[in-house]
Amino acid sequence: MQKKYLNEKLPEGWKKQIAAGDHKVFRQFFDLFADRLTNFAFSITQNRTASIEIMDEVFVQIWKNRTSLTEIDNITTYLYKAIKNTALNYLSKKAKEKIFDAFDNINIDISFYENPEQNLISSEILKRINDAVDALPPKCKMIFKLVREDGLKYRQVAEILNISVNTVDAQMVIAVKKISEKVKIHLDTLPLKSSLKK
Repeated sequence: MQKKYLNEKLPEGWKKQIAAGDHKVFRQFFDLFADRLTNFAFSITQNRTASIEIMDEVFVQIWKNRTSLTEIDNITTYLYKAIKNTALNYLSKKAKEKIFDAFDNINIDISFYENPEQNLISSEILKRINDAVDALPPKCKMIFKLVREDGLKYRQVAEILNISVNTVDAQMVIAVKKISEKVKIHLDTLPLKSSLKK
């Protein structure tokens, strides 16, 4: 099933409505972000139950502090950073030691969602793409996921992961190059190869 959240919009003035205690709009806000934030938390914790709890905790805190919601300029970046920090706190408590380099030890399960263009690609090609993404270094996979799957901008990813935009760009170049190399032979046999390479 194709994810629709990238095209979904919250109602005009939603921040003020939530700040005023509108449960219905808050539920729309929650539904818009819950799945992808849970997946992001899981990419860090590798624990589905903990990831759901982390996501819930972040939204509970937002509701408790809803009157300050209007002061947040970029809610998407804010949410991802909150999830990242809460997930890393979870890992710290679980391990009872400081996590110095958590992102270099992250393993991410990337899922590709069906769309019209991908319907034209054989299952074998999709498997090769998935295998190529799975073979990317952990941080590279995370950046690729946030940009390509979650639809975040380079500057948002840079802020969330505390890296430079140039690093995001460089990692995306590496990811695309590695994926392209792995599937090039098979893509060259497709009649749509020219459109796929644009």
